[in-house]
Amino acid sequence: MSPLSRRAFGTAVLASLLVGCGGGEAATTKARPAVPTSPSTTAKSAAPLARSVPARLRIPAIGVDTPVIRLGLAADGSVRVPPVEAHDRAGWYEHSPTPGQTGPSVILGHVTVGPHGDGVFRRMAELRRGDRILARLENGSTAEFTVTSLRTVDKAEFPTKDVYGDVDRPELRLITCGGPRTGAGYRDNVIVFAALSSTSP
Repeated sequence: MSPLSRRAFGTAVLASLLVGCGGGEAATTKARPAVPTSPSTTAKSAAPLARSVPARLRIPAIGVDTPVIRLGLAADGSVRVPPVEAHDRAGWYEHSPTPGQTGPSVILGHVTVGPHGDGVFRRMAELRRGDRILARLENGSTAEFTVTSLRTVDKAEFPTKDVYGDVDRPELRLITCGGPRTGAGYRDNVIVFAALSSTSP
């Protein structure tokens, strides 16, 4: 991804998240040990997989088991977010690598979904280094990622380069909203960085 397209991509995702966290009550999380904030924390790496669209996402540590839908671009150039509905689902940005390909694969999810309550990523801020994330792909294989770091950042200081910058191994980025509510949205973004650690057919 070129620097220009990466910058545009980061801006589009950020713009969508500023308005796309679903509303509802302020996010709260249970206390867990602190997680290092550097996205470059070393993790065991596995060989990249061929391109295959993600079908399901599981995060055992926080009880996530969700279908994954495709997210494209809206008419204004922002990345679409999953629909706000009772059966909330995560969404993979279809112009990013698929999970297991070299590069940062990007999956978005809501923290709350308005009158429906909790979003699929409600507890994402509880993740810690070493937690597993499993992406089942349409070709039947599973890509297992290990969390290397988690960052909570003010949306005005979104770390575009860290999130969308080129990397030389398969990585995963999970993005949602967090922190206190400010008006119609949340102040912060919660970003999970993870690296591919194993694969299975």
